[in-house]
Amino acid sequence: MQPLKTYDYLVLARRRLFDWVRPLSREQYTRDFSVALGSLARTLTHIMTSEWYYMQRLQENEVPPDDQWPFQYEDPPPFAVLEAAWTEEAGRTRAALAAVRDWSTEIAYRVDVDDGPVIVTASPADIFTQLVLHEVHHRAQAMVLLRQLGVTLEGIDYNTMLYKRRPASP
Repeated sequence: MQPLKTYDYLVLARRRLFDWVRPLSREQYTRDFSVALGSLARTLTHIMTSEWYYMQRLQENEVPPDDQWPFQYEDPPPFAVLEAAWTEEAGRTRAALAAVRDWSTEIAYRVDVDDGPVIVTASPADIFTQLVLHEVHHRAQAMVLLRQLGVTLEGIDYNTMLYKRRPASP
């Protein structure tokens, strides 16, 4: 796997998703559904904030309490604000990924869960894999919500967007 190329695909697919979301009204963007995190606004905010969190872990930064994170998915910002912040975050994420020299080294960090604190150990490759799969999972949910809103979507699979294509000889 080529992490930077994979991340570039995520950003490209995300831009396409943004193109579908941008024309929506605030009411459509925040409309409650019984799937995903309940709305496009909450789902997209969760994805963006999770990316920020994963990069904090990858860079071995201390993660502040939840209420100090860039956004709370329970109280999502307007789409234009989220899009601008996520575009900036993408630049920081790409830089953090480019700085990784050993994708297999172990990173240990403390997480407070319901049962008490635990130490999590993961490699940069693990954290990156989680970032990618997490975004794809929730992006699929966002696409379901967009379809519920009547938006016509096109394919954004990796092969559709990045494989080279040329006309075949007859």
